[in-house]
Amino acid sequence: MASFLSNLFSMFSGGDKTAAPAAKVEPRPYGDCRIYPEPMREGNQFRLAGRIEKDVNGEVLTRTFVRADMFTSHDDAAEYAVRKAQQIIDQNGTSLFADGEKTRTA
Repeated sequence: MASFLSNLFSMFSGGDKTAAPAAKVEPRPYGDCRIYPEPMREGNQFRLAGRIEKDVNGEVLTRTFVRADMFTSHDDAAEYAVRKAQQIIDQNGTSLFADGEKTRTA
């Protein structure tokens, strides 16, 4: 009975402690970069987030981004994360990775 009530409560609170871990994200190539959409679950919604990677002089440089946009679907959030990453790459050009830092928030 306690298990039933716990499951019922989690349905209404947005928490699901039995949810499967996220599947491995396949990179989406864009120019000489790789885009990884990584929406962040927040309650029953997903925040637009992801990372951009580029190989520079034998090192992988990473730029992460998190935006305020929220979606009800993980797939929609992932699709828009790819679009946002493409926009970030297009707007920043070579300056996105020019500082040479291994990781940074874009």
